Amino acid sequence: MPAVTVTPGGTAATSLTVRNDSDIVEAYTLEVVGDCAPWAVVEPERVSLYPGTSETVTVRLAPPRSPEVRAGDVPLGVRVLPAEHPESVTVPETTVHVEEFHELRTEILPRRRRGWLRGRYRVAVRNEGNTPTQVAFRPEQAGEELRFGFTPGTLDLAPGESAETRLRVRIGKPVWFGKPAVWPFTVHATDRAAEEDPEAGARAGTLVRPPLEAEFVQIPIFPKWLLALLAALIALLLAWFALVRPAVRSAARQAADEVVQPRPTPGGKNGQTPGTGTGGGAGTGKEQGGSGPGAPAGSGPGGTGTGPGTASGGGGQSSTTIDVQTSGGQTKTGSYTVPAGKTFRITDIVVANFQGDEGVMTITFGDRKITTIALETFRNQDYHWVTPIEIPANATVTANVTCAKPGTPATGQQARQCHEVLNVSGVLADIAG
Repeated sequence: MPAVTVTPGGTAATSLTVRNDSDIVEAYTLEVVGDCAPWAVVEPERVSLYPGTSETVTVRLAPPRSPEVRAGDVPLGVRVLPAEHPESVTVPETTVHVEEFHELRTEILPRRRRGWLRGRYRVAVRNEGNTPTQVAFRPEQAGEELRFGFTPGTLDLAPGESAETRLRVRIGKPVWFGKPAVWPFTVHATDRAAEEDPEAGARAGTLVRPPLEAEFVQIPIFPKWLLALLAALIALLLAWFALVRPAVRSAARQAADEVVQPRPTPGGKNGQTPGTGTGGGAGTGKEQGGSGPGAPAGSGPGGTGTGPGTASGGGGQSSTTIDVQTSGGQTKTGSYTVPAGKTFRITDIVVANFQGDEGVMTITFGDRKITTIALETFRNQDYHWVTPIEIPANATVTANVTCAKPGTPATGQQARQCHEVLNVSGVLADIAG
């Protein structure tokens, strides 16, 4: 049986002569064995021969174009099995030379990449040929704006093997404004074995695939929406300085002028004006658990009274200040007692916690509790009444302070005691006789 050469994807044939040297009629079954068996057949597969006769059969070879059919010499055997004498089976052999072919399957991912100055791609390669190969890469671009880099630069692939290389595309100049710039380019994956021997590649039927096409979309550093936003901000600034700011400053100046105007005070009765006449107020202050009820009204360390007096049946503005200093964890009460023969019509109070103390302060007018305030919620607080609160003679205005923790004043050092101040203002008038 002569040797034969076959190209993957093509066909070839060889012949085999079968002779009956026995003295009886014999039937022979023919079957291809070995590595060629999947893609080889015998025609016909069964022959019957008289004694001393022979017949030639054809062995047809049709290897597929696949990396599984490796290039090189492959043994071919045909088993001849006699039906009457199976012990006389024979296997004549020959050699089939499978020619090599080169084929690459390539893909680039992604086909389009967006970026400011660079983009990264993946180039996947599979060796669809039947011989080992080394794959090289060659980029192409219409201009010279792009720079290319492959890692690794070459790939060594066995038949049927796949691998990837990383492609980095870079451009030198950024696009600051405007539309994105599109830079198309191509990548050629070449088989070095086919390039080094073009005639062998042509004989082997090398499949040439088109180059891989891709794009790098260079986006601007400052997009359109940012430019529109900057323009809107500039327009707002111009409108502010040209229109809004002058109006705001004018309104603020007018409000300031209204604030600094003097506030009229109620005049005294019987033709007296505030600040005239005789009289005075006195305050009392006592610590909880201190002096008993025998203490005289209008005296004590807790408060001081100031303001003009009034003539008989008249009244004038008056104010008094109650100063309370309390150690941490203790409670202390400061008070002011309305003088005998007078009534105190209170319209305003101001509470000062200038140290930022923590605790509770309760303000009482006579038997009436006005408010209870947590010290840590304020530094200065004021209250005003359109209808005065009238405090009768010998009644007291008290400020009861429970100190939880002394605060830290502007000096930066924590105070040793809580220190609160209550200022009470109103009209101190005589009781009508």
